[in-house]
Amino acid sequence: MCAAQSVHRKFPGTAGQLNESLTPNEGTLVNELTVVAADLAAIAMLVFGVYFPRHHRRDLVVAFLGVNIGVLAVSLVLESSSVGIGLGLGLFGVLSIIRLRSDEIAQSEIAYYFAALALGLLAGITGGVGILSGGLMALIVAGLYIGDHPKLFQRYRHQTLRLDSAHTDEEALRAHLEMLLGARVVNLAVKHVDLVNDSTLVEVRYRAGQPVVRREPSPRIERVAP
Repeated sequence: MCAAQSVHRKFPGTAGQLNESLTPNEGTLVNELTVVAADLAAIAMLVFGVYFPRHHRRDLVVAFLGVNIGVLAVSLVLESSSVGIGLGLGLFGVLSIIRLRSDEIAQSEIAYYFAALALGLLAGITGGVGILSGGLMALIVAGLYIGDHPKLFQRYRHQTLRLDSAHTDEEALRAHLEMLLGARVVNLAVKHVDLVNDSTLVEVRYRAGQPVVRREPSPRIERVAP
């Protein structure tokens, strides 16, 4: 009878019996490995499936992977220790500020940066892959996939231009930019006007592929008294 129980313990018939046969330490280890696997799958999909094919920046691939894995590791350690999780989050907040100020990156790349941070925190803080945490991780990846899709508002462009003339009239500047770009300007912001060196620094947002036809003002007719 004891031998049969031993065989049943070594070769359980169901997954539930397998979980019951594990010691608490073994169950914790399996749970943590599942968390690590889910996080690595999510960050790999985000970085290699979404980000790199669209932006092609190898240096940020390293940054995203490093931030995600580092946050995951520290979150898992802090979850099982007496140190507060707030200390770890504050530490990575400071590191994120330093990293973002050390180099100029686009706003879309900042979104990827914090998505990698959030994936690591979700996996590490929850300590398990449940319906809520798994759904939130999938939502982060799907949100960036859709929000950064090349076909979403694909005609809208953004440029910062330095013109070789000083423009103080916004309407004249808008007309000049539309003629220069061959597109409809939807928004512009003048950053600097240099009247001495005759130059203008302007940030312009426009819709490509939509030429603007401007009507010439009709000549003014003055009535001459006989």
